[in-house]
Amino acid sequence: MAESAAVEFRIDRRSGVATYLQIVQQTKQALRLGVLEPGDRLPTAREVVEATAINPNTVLKAYRELEREGLVEARRGLGTFVRRTLGSAAVTTDPPLRAELAEWTRRARAAGLDRDDVHALFTDVLDSTFKGDQH
Repeated sequence: MAESAAVEFRIDRRSGVATYLQIVQQTKQALRLGVLEPGDRLPTAREVVEATAINPNTVLKAYRELEREGLVEARRGLGTFVRRTLGSAAVTTDPPLRAELAEWTRRARAAGLDRDDVHALFTDVLDSTFKGDQH
């Protein structure tokens, strides 16, 4: 049996994003970054509830959505397991690119930008860079 993956969900109740979608988004991010790999077991609903104090049905809804997208599969009595990853290998195999982004983030923070400012700026640049791409 596969090990339980080292993914911990962080729920932001003030974000305006539905809790189950936060779990879906965080799982997809972990898949893109190589934190989760095929065969890894997601935390059980009970483990997520104990760590986040959310309703177990919310966890199950998120896992059903991930299963519908073909990213995970539920195995009765065993848990929910990753079927495939997302993104390209470059995300996890290009440390210089990550270091450059980390340095840029530090400079933005030093310039007085908060997390929301950095997110808005990065998203604006990202959107204009990938305008028209369907990926």
